[in-house]
Amino acid sequence: MFTDTPYFGNPLAVVLGAEGLSDEQMRRFANWTNLSETTFVLPPRDSGADYLVRIFTPSSELPFAGHPTLGTCHAWLQAGGRPARPGLVVQECGAGLVAIKQTEAGLAFAAPPLVRQGPVEDEVAERVAKALNIGRNDMVDIQWADNGPGWVAVLLDSAKAVLAIQPGTVTMDIGVAGLYPPGAPEALEVRAFSGQVSTVEDPVTGSLNASLAQWLLGTGRIQAPYVASQGTAIGRRGRVRISQDGDGQVWVGGSVVTCISGTVEL
Repeated sequence: MFTDTPYFGNPLAVVLGAEGLSDEQMRRFANWTNLSETTFVLPPRDSGADYLVRIFTPSSELPFAGHPTLGTCHAWLQAGGRPARPGLVVQECGAGLVAIKQTEAGLAFAAPPLVRQGPVEDEVAERVAKALNIGRNDMVDIQWADNGPGWVAVLLDSAKAVLAIQPGTVTMDIGVAGLYPPGAPEALEVRAFSGQVSTVEDPVTGSLNASLAQWLLGTGRIQAPYVASQGTAIGRRGRVRISQDGDGQVWVGGSVVTCISGTVEL
């Protein structure tokens, strides 16, 4: 996900036709894949949705996540899924209904509303600084930017500063961003650190890019459309396309490539 080159970006396992699987079977399979997320596609419960997706990390279930949203939609369409409204897929998940546009540049999901935003507590800021091995004064700003996974967003003074981070022990979901100089191919460098994924750093993170866009666009620090780079520090070369429509809705897009397909035994 978020790449047009196989074996870059962020991998995802999608299990189609997951009816009849128990919660325990889903958890066990997601733990076995050891990917940041594994999704299971089910018939929708909401009449306005095209399908229902459940999203699991190796250790827990998430109400929403970005790259699983695009990857699941890609797999569902590739398997012959037909949305009720041409060009617009509606996904049901723990966070509610999420619209996904089909565009010439690929799929893009509508950034869901933030469930928590605003300044973080001093104790949280100290924990974040310690986890990132940086000082409080290195942070230009720090805010809650939670759209489900629980993101705390940190703005540093440059993309170079973001790439220089050497994190320590991470026990919460931390997103870090810094701007590239004007005229650079990408506008933003993003890194995501979490205690919930199989490795400390998540390669490319749709939910974080969604909430960062809402925060940075809302505060006038960046203008849409723009491209965010993520996964650079770990060789994944992810690219996330951010746009905003006339109603102010933020859309998060990226390319998706199928690398493996087949059947699984559960």
